[in-house]
Amino acid sequence: MEVAAAVGALLLVLFVTFGVLFTVRTVRAVHRRVERAGQEVRRTIDTTTLRAKAVQPGPVGQLARTRLELRGSIDSTRRELDAAAPGDASLAEAAALLDRLHEHARGLDGEMGSLMDREPDRARVAARLPDLRERAEELRQSADSLRFAVQDRTRRHQTEELGALREQIALESGALRHWERPQPPHPSAETGLPGPGTTQ
Repeated sequence: MEVAAAVGALLLVLFVTFGVLFTVRTVRAVHRRVERAGQEVRRTIDTTTLRAKAVQPGPVGQLARTRLELRGSIDSTRRELDAAAPGDASLAEAAALLDRLHEHARGLDGEMGSLMDREPDRARVAARLPDLRERAEELRQSADSLRFAVQDRTRRHQTEELGALREQIALESGALRHWERPQPPHPSAETGLPGPGTTQ
C-alpha cells in the first residue's frame, strides 16, 4: 500500500512538473510571437512616417529618403540570404557579415532619426547631411555587393544543377529507348562447329 502511494505521489509530481514546463514554454513562445508582432507594427508605422517625410523638400526629406534606401538594401539582402541559405551551407559566413553590417546600419539609422526628430536647427541638419549620406552609401554598397554575389551564386548553382539534370535525363531517355534486347550468339559460333545446312 505504501509503495502504491509513493508511486502515485511520484507520478503526480511528474505530471505537475511536466505541466509547469509545458505552460512556461507556451507562455514564452506566445511572448516571443507578441514581441515580434509588436516590432513589426512599430516598424510599419516608422516606415510609413518615413515615407511621408521623404516627399518633403529640404534636409529632413533627404534624410528620410536616405534611411529608406539603406533599410531597403539591408532588408533585400537579408531576404536573399534567407532564401538561399537552406540549400547552401557555405553562406553562413555571408550571413554573419550581414549581421555585423546590419548593426552598423541600425546605429546610423538611429543617428539620422535622432537628428530628424530632435534637432530643430535645420541648418545643422543640412551641414551634417553629406557625411551621413556618404556613410549610408558605403553601407548600402556593401549590402548590395553581398546581395549581388548571393544572386550570382544562386544562379550559377541553378545552371549547374539544370545542366546535370539534363544530362541525366538524356542518359535515361536513351536507356528507355533500348527496348530490343541483343540476340544471343548462335551455338555453332561458340563451338566452332558448322551449323545446320553448312557444307564441309
